[in-house]
Amino acid sequence: MRTHDAVSAAARGLGTCEACGLLARLPQRAHADPLHCPRCHARLHVRKPASLTRTWVLLILSYLLYIPANALPILATRSVLEDQSQESTILQGVVLFWNSGSWFIAALILFASVVVPLTKLFALTLLAISVQRHWTWDLRQRTRLYRLVEGIGRWSMLDIYVVALSVALVQLGRFASMQAGLGAVCFGTVVVLTMMAAHSFDPRLMWDNVKSERG
Repeated sequence: MRTHDAVSAAARGLGTCEACGLLARLPQRAHADPLHCPRCHARLHVRKPASLTRTWVLLILSYLLYIPANALPILATRSVLEDQSQESTILQGVVLFWNSGSWFIAALILFASVVVPLTKLFALTLLAISVQRHWTWDLRQRTRLYRLVEGIGRWSMLDIYVVALSVALVQLGRFASMQAGLGAVCFGTVVVLTMMAAHSFDPRLMWDNVKSERG
């Protein structure tokens, strides 16, 4: 079956419960009472309400917070012997771990703090634009891209885990201490916002463009 010949579940009067995943029949009348899932009694919707609007709001906030997340210090190290503190941003932390011989940790932080967040932001932006501009090309590839964004979301927290582990290890020493900086808070917020943006985006909207083009 060709992509443009596919019939959506909504066109057949069916809807999927977002809570439990049950496929249920939707009311056929235009002014029918709201339908609830027969299994978990959650409210059923043909598409996620205000999906594109909520996705754009979360993406814009993520872009705005990603700047201070990289510009502000994510880690503050204080040495008792030198009686001074040193603050490091994400990239400075990568260089610090690299120069100290911890190449794996440096690569892990670079991947989790730069590659993964930017990949998610750019991919979700592309998907949101494709829905807004009613693009109908490469629907299967864009659907796979959305699944990839959902799949790599868990890797975004690696940077925070590394910071927490570094703080815990250094705190065990007698002559130095570490504290998470404001950049870590901003970065953690970006991670949560991008996860919420991926969850709020409804990939079925991309396939609705095919229907509107044929109509």
